Amino acid sequence: MLSACGGGGSDGAPAGTSTSAQLAQQCAPSNDLAPGAHTGSLDIERRWVRAYVDEAYLWYDEVPNVNTADPRYNTAYAPYSLNEYFRALRVATKDHFSFAYPTALWQQLAGSGIQAGYGIEWITGSATPPRDIRIAYVQPGSPGAAAGLRRGDRLVTADGASADASATDPADGTRLRAMYPGAAGESHSFVFSRDGASTLSTPLTAANVTMTPVPLASVITAADGTQVGYLLFHDHVAPAEAQLIAAIEQLRAANVTDLVLDIRYNGGGYLYIASALAYMIAGPTHTSGRVFERYSYNDKRVADNNAASSRLGFVNTSCILDANYRCTRQNPLPTLGLSRVHVITRAGTCSASEAIINGLRGVDVDVRQIGSTTCGKPYGFSAKDNCGISYFPIEFKGVNDKGFGDYASGFTPAGSGATGVPGCVVADDFSKALGDPTEGMLAAALAYRLNGSCPAAPLGTDRSQALRATAGGGFMQRGPLRENRLLLPPR
Repeated sequence: MLSACGGGGSDGAPAGTSTSAQLAQQCAPSNDLAPGAHTGSLDIERRWVRAYVDEAYLWYDEVPNVNTADPRYNTAYAPYSLNEYFRALRVATKDHFSFAYPTALWQQLAGSGIQAGYGIEWITGSATPPRDIRIAYVQPGSPGAAAGLRRGDRLVTADGASADASATDPADGTRLRAMYPGAAGESHSFVFSRDGASTLSTPLTAANVTMTPVPLASVITAADGTQVGYLLFHDHVAPAEAQLIAAIEQLRAANVTDLVLDIRYNGGGYLYIASALAYMIAGPTHTSGRVFERYSYNDKRVADNNAASSRLGFVNTSCILDANYRCTRQNPLPTLGLSRVHVITRAGTCSASEAIINGLRGVDVDVRQIGSTTCGKPYGFSAKDNCGISYFPIEFKGVNDKGFGDYASGFTPAGSGATGVPGCVVADDFSKALGDPTEGMLAAALAYRLNGSCPAAPLGTDRSQALRATAGGGFMQRGPLRENRLLLPPR
């Protein structure tokens, strides 16, 4: 193992002998992602990666010794080699999350909420056949929406390949390429089934889709006459902030006294947005002077650990980022002032979304959880750009105002211990639209709010079986930028 005080190794130099600043922006000729002159080499870019990991990575002292002579790290295409090398540096027993991404695409998605595709969010029931690939939701105004596709539609074929092709079948790659186009303008043909019977054949051409991270805010009159707010929130990207503010203002004007926050498909993103939403839910009474999240860095980063910037309070003013990551409108945020919130989750509820749960529990807001166990990602990142590639090694662990952040196995509804949250284990319901009060998970939240009851499990099913069924009831395949806890770049 290499460490800051350990000897050399096949990485080419002892850890800590070069700083990333000394090696930065010396780009390889075969790196077509790098802007400007390519005056460096693949070796220098690799050394930069190793130096930055040694400086910033949470587990820098456990990084494996990687043989840089391996052909995977010396291909004719530098971005591929660098990505493979960066992945090899991760501590496999702890880190399944660190990643690298083209800088231009990262800035486009996180800053503007734009991503090439059909606007379809796929959910896969199983990694092996029968896969049961369905549409979880469709972005408004997208090619998928224009084709009339909707939540619950099941994929039958993609470019003629069965959606249930085996993992060793060449058709498997055809299906995946069609589902996840690489660029706008790419076209593929699909066949879907609807309601288990009717079929729909349609070609789809990918476009640059602007995501709608907050597609729905509504008011539901509960059985006891209470006005309950419902807020559907998909992504912590920069455009989400203004949409969340508008949604909270709408719910406040309707005098809601309870809230169901639906983050079942929200993998995370910018942490400041999570903090702002938590503040808008709870208001100043619960949050004034309290910490939403404290960042715990590696033991080399003493200054960072002691800095005021390592403690994120509950954000109580707007930001509204510009293209240079500067706040443009800093106004007081609206609040609901609630002491309780019901949160709908799935296994794809990750990172910044989990921080909402943890941050609110840290200030004694009564959080109720409906659905299934969250993904378990109490770790965070900052983007570090070098030669057109942004690197995201895990840099910190986040803890709430009570010092709790040990939820690497996720939060579990009606679970035990520190990560157990009052609530119900409930499966997703693809037969109904999101926001429909009769949709299974939302209906369960409304019932639990009213009388603390949960839907009955099928006869003969115990709680552990129900948890396994809901956890295995679908996973989303999304880019890593949409499943993380991200800090804003330094300004």
